[in-house]
Amino acid sequence: MNFRRAIPDDAPAIAKVHIDSWQAAYRGILPEDKLNGLDHIRLTGSFRKSISLGTEDIFVAEKGGHVAGFLALIGCHDEENDRDPATGLCAIYLAPEYWRKGIGRLLYLEGETILQSRGCTAVAFWVFADNARARRFYEAMGFTVDGETMALNMGVPVKAVRYRKDILYNRAPDPNRCALRNN
Repeated sequence: MNFRRAIPDDAPAIAKVHIDSWQAAYRGILPEDKLNGLDHIRLTGSFRKSISLGTEDIFVAEKGGHVAGFLALIGCHDEENDRDPATGLCAIYLAPEYWRKGIGRLLYLEGETILQSRGCTAVAFWVFADNARARRFYEAMGFTVDGETMALNMGVPVKAVRYRKDILYNRAPDPNRCALRNN
């Protein structure tokens, strides 16, 4: 497994992972027409632009030269000037054939290390309330629901819950933290 910063040429593979993951994970949560209408060309262009402009830091996990998953991060907000200083994690998606193999955990730990190096002290993000698989994953990573909810318009109203975790702490280095880079 290799972990590296995405380049614009990775955009088609990242878009494919994104679409395949959405179609597998969100069946029964999002409308079928929404899932079936995901546009690979549009998503590829969006990822290519985001990578080129640096609006998000996107990292890929490769296995055998193929993108198995990706992690998208944004910079930390300034606690004194922003309402909610917790940020950083935009997305973790894996191709469904790589689910439950430890890759998501390794991607998250790499992302946490990067966020800590930027001075982030907490991470908060939204998850579909009915996405039990993702919720179990984030809870296993130490996140808790902070009580905030919102309805997202995804063709139908979909409830999302906010997860939060403090990440600035002292602990012994995790020997698996850099496993993606070395395998």
